[in-house]
Amino acid sequence: MQDEGRLRHVVFFRAKERDDVERVFEGLSILEENPHADVISVRKNTHSDALSDEVDVVVYAEFRDGDALAAYKAHPLYQQSIDIVRPLRDMRVAADISF
Repeated sequence: MQDEGRLRHVVFFRAKERDDVERVFEGLSILEENPHADVISVRKNTHSDALSDEVDVVVYAEFRDGDALAAYKAHPLYQQSIDIVRPLRDMRVAADISF
C-alpha cells in the first residue's frame, strides 16, 4: 500500500439481530490487541442521536501510515474478528482519512 501519512480508520457496524450486538462487540474487541494500530478503540453506540439508529458498534483506529493499516489487516487477529463478526452483521461501513 502506498504511504499516505497518518490515517484514521473508522468502521461502523450494525448487527442483523438485536440479540447479537454483544457478540459483534466482543468479536470486534479482539482488534484492540492488534499491535499495528497506534490507537484503537471499539465501542458500542450510545444511541444518543434520536434521528439515527443504524449503528451498533464503532471501531476507531489511528495508524502511522498505509503500510501500518495493511499490516493491521494482515494480522491473524483481524481475520479472527472477521470470522466472528461477518455472519452476525447486517452492515459495515468503513472510512479511512488522512490527518
